Parts: sequence; C-alpha cells; structure tokens
Amino acid sequence: MRVIIQPDYEKLSAWAADYVVKRINEAQPTAEKPFVLGLPTGSSPQGMYRNLVKTYKEGRVSFKNVITFNMDEYVGLPEDHPESYHTFMAENLFNHIDCPKENIHILNGNAPDLEAECANYERMIVEAGGIDLFLGGIGPDGHIAFNEPGSSLTARTRQKTLTTDTRIANSRFAAFHNNPEEVPATALTVGPGTVMAAKEVLILCNGHNKARALQAAVEGPVTQMWTISVLQMHQHGIIVCDEAACDMLTVGTYKYFKDIEKL
Repeated sequence: MRVIIQPDYEKLSAWAADYVVKRINEAQPTAEKPFVLGLPTGSSPQGMYRNLVKTYKEGRVSFKNVITFNMDEYVGLPEDHPESYHTFMAENLFNHIDCPKENIHILNGNAPDLEAECANYERMIVEAGGIDLFLGGIGPDGHIAFNEPGSSLTARTRQKTLTTDTRIANSRFAAFHNNPEEVPATALTVGPGTVMAAKEVLILCNGHNKARALQAAVEGPVTQMWTISVLQMHQHGIIVCDEAACDMLTVGTYKYFKDIEKL
C-alpha cells in the first residue's frame, strides 16, 4: 500500500486528479480498448472532480474512450432527485466532460428487480474488461462505498441497509433538510470484492473526522468492522490523504510514508 500525504484538501484533490489523468493518458485508450474507471460520490471526491474538469477543458485529457462504473446509488430515490448519485455525477463531472452517455454506468435504485440489477452490473464490469482504476472515499467508520462495518470483505454488488450514523451524516446535504429520515434506508453498492478485483485502487481520505478510519486502514488488522482495511490485501492500493486525516497515525508510520514518497 502507498500512502500519499498532502498538506490539505486542495492539494490532495489535485494529486488525485493528476494521477487519474496520468493513468488514462498512459493507457492511450481507444474505442476497442477503453480505460475503465470506477467512480465515487460524496464530499471527498468533489475537489478531484473539479480538477478533472479543469484538465479536460485545458485539453490535457479526454474521456471519449473511458467507460465508468459508479460505486453506488440510493434505493427508491428518483434519478432526478437533487441528492441522487445520478444527479451528483452529472453536476460534478459528466455534464462537463466528453465521456459518451453510453459509456456511463450507475446502478438503478428503482429497478423492478434489484437483485438482477446488481448481478447485471457485475456482468457489465466483466464484459468491459474489469476496472482499471477504482476511485473511492472512506467514511468515518471506515466504510467504502456503502459497505458498512460488518460487511463481508468478499461481497459483490448488492443491496445494503444503511446505518443510522450514515443516514445522519448524509442528511447534511441540502435536499435531505438535515433529516435522517429523508435519507433512503438502503442503497445498491459495489462490494469490497468488486473494488478489490480492480487492477488498481485509489482511495481519498481527508479531514480529522476520518483519522480513526485512516489509522484502521493503514495500521490495523484486516477486518470486516473497518471495510477499508481490505485495501491492505490489494497489490496496487493507494490512499491519498491530508495532514488532518493523519492525526491518529503513529509518528513512525507517518514519517515512514513521508520518507518513501519523497523520491
């Protein structure tokens, strides 16, 4: 695992965006051999998305031959709801870049058969050749996507019940009016197994409220109670974090990663 420590959220976001651009450009994707990108939602990736839009407008990258698969979507929330992840992705990224609509995949939380929707999502990922780079964030309780504590570390895309803490945290978004009851109780989400099957995984972690999760991810054991800890088992896992998120790392761990990433 690599741990990239940046001074603040802005630098974290710029580093992550530059890494994505580098990977896409190195792959030189074509229509026949596209680059497959896994994408997150939430507050952590917003700065990265702003930087990706900027680099696209500067002509430094094209998403024309990129296929995307988003991590998750609420169950029962209309796609045009202000807090749906369809809306989030359109407003933060897809409306501003040249990724073809047919290349964009987001789970349908209103599908008549949610189990079939999840199975088909996994099938589409395989048919696309697998995820080249999966991006994600970390919740304060160490969850990735909507894989709450206690989730199977080998699970694939499925419907998950959201914890009260997650619904409270997500109620901060405007259209939920700070009311956890307005946040859907379940969501469709890729599983840790889905993320781990990617060729490379890049996780964003910012803020003091993520410090315990980062410590668990980097220094703790691999456990279902901190689903992010499964990243320790990935051959090409990276966490890019800011200084605030490092507050609970031991001094030795902090200095180690600062030292080896100087080169």
